[in-house]
Amino acid sequence: MNDRLDKAVDLFKEVMIFGTERIIKSIDHEIYELYSPEQIHMLQILFKLEKASPGRLAELQGVHKSAVSNRLKKLSHNGLIDVVESEKDQRGKTLTLTDKGKSIIRQSNELISSHIEELLAGELKESEIDEFIRIFKKVKAILKVEDDQ
Repeated sequence: MNDRLDKAVDLFKEVMIFGTERIIKSIDHEIYELYSPEQIHMLQILFKLEKASPGRLAELQGVHKSAVSNRLKKLSHNGLIDVVESEKDQRGKTLTLTDKGKSIIRQSNELISSHIEELLAGELKESEIDEFIRIFKKVKAILKVEDDQ
């Protein structure tokens, strides 16, 4: 890999890892006191996919199924997700967000967007924002993010 692309990949990873944590920790709202970043991430995934199995959530979060199981118990107990048992396989489950879960994620998305906008206001030129959008659309297409189900 050439040095410039290597640097771009490293920066992308750093923003993904540390940026998410920084943003969530710096927003003072009860959602982030009630639910961990990992739980919010799980809800985000379900919001995007509409439904998923526990195994798929574990894959997307890069954790063992037992970690997902513990998160799901709390989210289910709080009425944020529905767990539908498979009629074909006793071990199979499909997870979806409840209306309450969707509301939490919509609120979280608004909080995060507002916070990022405040952080970046005046820091980026319009041309830089356009370039950012262009590059991320291209990366998304290359990774086939939407087809990853």
